[in-house]
Amino acid sequence: MLVDRPLAQLRDHRPDRTEPEDFDAFWTGTLAAARETAWPARFEPYPAGLATVEVFDVTFAGYAGHPVRAWLLLPRGGTGRLPCVVEYLGYGNGRGLPHDWLFWSAAGYAHLVMDTRGQGGHGSLPGDTADPDEVGAPQANGFLTRGVEDPRSYYYRRVFTDGVRAVEVAREHPRIDPDRVVAAGISQGGGITIAVAGLVDGLAAALPDVPFLCHYRRATEVTDEAPYAELTRYLHSRRTSLERVFHTLGYFDGVNLATRMSAPTLFSVALMDAVCPPSTVFAAYNHCASADREIVVWPYNGHEGGAGFQRQEQLRWLADRVPAAAAR
Repeated sequence: MLVDRPLAQLRDHRPDRTEPEDFDAFWTGTLAAARETAWPARFEPYPAGLATVEVFDVTFAGYAGHPVRAWLLLPRGGTGRLPCVVEYLGYGNGRGLPHDWLFWSAAGYAHLVMDTRGQGGHGSLPGDTADPDEVGAPQANGFLTRGVEDPRSYYYRRVFTDGVRAVEVAREHPRIDPDRVVAAGISQGGGITIAVAGLVDGLAAALPDVPFLCHYRRATEVTDEAPYAELTRYLHSRRTSLERVFHTLGYFDGVNLATRMSAPTLFSVALMDAVCPPSTVFAAYNHCASADREIVVWPYNGHEGGAGFQRQEQLRWLADRVPAAAAR
């Protein structure tokens, strides 16, 4: 069933924003501090047993210099610098194994897959990156409420910073064209994509697919599904923390970060998605500042969105903006 407003209303859904006064200063300082603690990334050849791609096991400095893991896949046989897709992962997933990530390299792109700190401890995609806990504050099960009562300690401050650093590391690699880097991700990865595209200048494109981490307050009001339910459970218990929590989330809301996006951007949304309700996605899309933005609507799908069909849409859309190496 449709879980939110009719599509005609969603296309006009542009809610008022609540943004902390020091939003830009907060992120400028956070990213500057991360760059000060950065150290040279390591790209170690990895024996993946794959004939069509070269694989590198990557370790780079993320937030506060913490080591973050990634995979880099490069199509074999190419020459010159490649366009690169930096991909962020869905909630709970880790980077898995190289053979899990052959789509973008098969299409002719370099592909950097960033591990998500602290995640990948269950399911089919294991992770390899720890999250040093900066505070011992209470949290609901999961990651959404970790450190949520202070923006300086909030979990996604570290994750979004890792995401920015992943783009910077990709740009430094000798086989990657720094002017043709694309940020991409599904669900949580889509929310990280919006954040990175709002915080990094000069991205060639952004592909937020059924994005999470947008319009938090609205999400808690219209869905009981996880992961937003983690936030609901937390506030159910910590009744006096409500305004403090939503003040923190204002620094990390895709609706606010979208106003700073300038790269060409292709969103997707699914109208039967109770995990990331359509109004939360359209809130970010309709506030997106990019002059070149589109959204693909999947009317009869849930949080799986367009799945492989959306990948086809992304390839067609990128062909006009960031063509793959083989198509140049």
